[in-house]
Amino acid sequence: MNKFVEKRNELLAKKTIKGLESRNMSGYYAQDREEALKIALSLIPEGSTATMGGGVSVHEIGLPKALKEGNYTFIDRDEYEDKRAAALTAYDADVFLASCNAITDDGILVNIDGNSNRVSAIAFGPKKVIFIVGMNKVCGDVDHAMKRARNVAATTNAQRFGLSTPCAKTGACLNCKSPDTICCQFLITRFSRHTGRIHVILVNDNLGF
Repeated sequence: MNKFVEKRNELLAKKTIKGLESRNMSGYYAQDREEALKIALSLIPEGSTATMGGGVSVHEIGLPKALKEGNYTFIDRDEYEDKRAAALTAYDADVFLASCNAITDDGILVNIDGNSNRVSAIAFGPKKVIFIVGMNKVCGDVDHAMKRARNVAATTNAQRFGLSTPCAKTGACLNCKSPDTICCQFLITRFSRHTGRIHVILVNDNLGF
């Protein structure tokens, strides 16, 4: 990565982490995917039960693989025939892994969900939530974060899942009410009432969508 981009990311991450801390959430900065994985594992005690919703960024740093190979109980919903049963395990898990669709540079998390299992677990249930977030997802304010979530993350995911939504065809959010829409629930996390619950690892890389 260009050294000037790296410096910009480092400075932006410091600002974002300060914003997270002001909102009773913990922030970390990783220089690369390998460091992000080490930080994530340091936050997950051995013997913990962990699970996740969708999260391309989480897979990109190799976290599910590391948990499966280590002394942890990782609940992989892809290995369940009953997806609802797998999703419900998240509410009593020690750790829930996620990315976010966008984050503001003062620490507000923005997420959109279709089935809503991911955003509901972020909001309540698991004892700890760990976010893996590439610096490509940092935005200047909530309005820009929401636009990114709708026009970049949701659109790309609709295409990835092969959904028949207007955004999958046009590449832009049209505020649709399609039966296939994945923009069903919007979660803005601006503060955590529970100290030590939400942890955000910012990664000096482009991760996810």
